[in-house]
Amino acid sequence: MNDTQLLRYSRHILLDEIGIEGQQRLLDARALIIGAGGLGSPAALYLASSGIGRITLVDDDEVDLTNLQRQVMHTSARIGQPKVDSGRAALLAINPEIEVTALRERATGERLLELVRAATVVLDCSDNFATRHAVNRACVQEGKPLVSGAVIRFDGQLSVFDTRQPETPCYACLFPEDSHFEDVACSTMGVFAPLVGVVGAMQAAEAMKLVAGIGEPLAGRLLLLDGRAMEWTALKVARQPACPVCKARAGAAK
Repeated sequence: MNDTQLLRYSRHILLDEIGIEGQQRLLDARALIIGAGGLGSPAALYLASSGIGRITLVDDDEVDLTNLQRQVMHTSARIGQPKVDSGRAALLAINPEIEVTALRERATGERLLELVRAATVVLDCSDNFATRHAVNRACVQEGKPLVSGAVIRFDGQLSVFDTRQPETPCYACLFPEDSHFEDVACSTMGVFAPLVGVVGAMQAAEAMKLVAGIGEPLAGRLLLLDGRAMEWTALKVARQPACPVCKARAGAAK
């Protein structure tokens, strides 16, 4: 680190759990963020300001006026721009020393695997089950930790899926792909804006903990937030022996 970086990240370096070595791990990391909207905005902003050295934003949508109530990475002046381009501008305005890659696409198949393979940590900030399951399969296959968040109306949830730890579940262990969960969109159901900030910021915190090797990650636990009462509920979750996603990776590893 140079003198400017030592000053910029001094409040992290003062923490015994991070220090210079932990901050260097953050600078060396690659974060892949799927979704540059309500959750992706606070998550990306905190990762950028905290010194994650390389951030890749993936989203195929454009900034809309209705986004601005909660998607704090975007501005009125950037309505109509691709969200990833707007996001890149916001992140570099906070920290011009990092590298931000903006990918306007809906990554699937081998392309998604390629992006996950290159990442140190993956943050799923998407808004639909199909994407969440695709990202989960890619992370399990490539052995990369996944930080997953979701918010709708006044309810939020957060967990870490890190199948590098053999006893911890993947996303499909909790929400099987054949269970036919119904996607609910904030465009029809609404969403309380501060909650995406809370959950997105916590996604950034969990990602940084994983990268820096500090604390206890949320693997094996699911946090549920009731925004009306502002109460958290923590549930222990276990790996399901019959989960086809986990079994597929176990079979490939043999």
